[in-house]
Amino acid sequence: MLALAGLAVLALACEGGTAGPAPSGGGSGSMAALGDSVTTAFASCLAPTPCPRNSWSTGDGTRVDSHYRRLLKSSPGLRGHNAAEGKARADALAAQARTAVTAKATYVTILIGANDACRPTIAEMTPADAFRRQIDDALAVLKQGLPQARILVVSIPDIYHLWEIGHTRDVAVKAWSLGICQALLAAPTSTAPADAARRKAFRERIDAYNSQLVAACKAYGARCRDDGGAAHRVAFSLDMITAQDFFHPNSAGQNALAKATWLGPPDW
Repeated sequence: MLALAGLAVLALACEGGTAGPAPSGGGSGSMAALGDSVTTAFASCLAPTPCPRNSWSTGDGTRVDSHYRRLLKSSPGLRGHNAAEGKARADALAAQARTAVTAKATYVTILIGANDACRPTIAEMTPADAFRRQIDDALAVLKQGLPQARILVVSIPDIYHLWEIGHTRDVAVKAWSLGICQALLAAPTSTAPADAARRKAFRERIDAYNSQLVAACKAYGARCRDDGGAAHRVAFSLDMITAQDFFHPNSAGQNALAKATWLGPPDW
């Protein structure tokens, strides 16, 4: 416990002690980020805690050229609000969307789905049709409350790729044994047919979620854009992943996500 406390203090010292852009109090110059622990930039400031200043979306730290920082260059009054929650699944997205409405966001990013797939077993993963309904519910909140806002729906990163690059590394295998994303990462070194089939089913579910995200955005209308699978195509290497869990993007990984998903100023 003392070691973790020390890491937390060190992380705050290294990052200047701030958690990201101050929440917007309203007005037209605000953006909001919806999602899970990837968007909270979990563990990207050394300590195993959220570090939203490194978020690919709303981060205001110097290590990540986030969407917020890119937009700030032309909109110096822009305010950011990170409504993402560490363990959030798609069923939590509508509540986050209501936070974006309260913040009067004009640009909203959405990255969700990893926790719907990262369940203890394949059977416990969110079915693709239920996932779609939950995404539609959140988008409906945004459409009603922020009809002029631009929405960016981001694909789920290729979590299966983490298994590919990490399952031969003892340090990663040890980290995953603590229970993270067991639908994919249980028995990571096993070559048994059942384990290979489980990993394949996991990969296919992520693909199904990504297809539903694209379809939901298209159904939303002209003010929604998807990233064309850009986040999913980011080829994460182990030096872009936090050493705490070999799962979450570190600041380099966050920067890669920001670069891949940036479509330019949201003027569509």
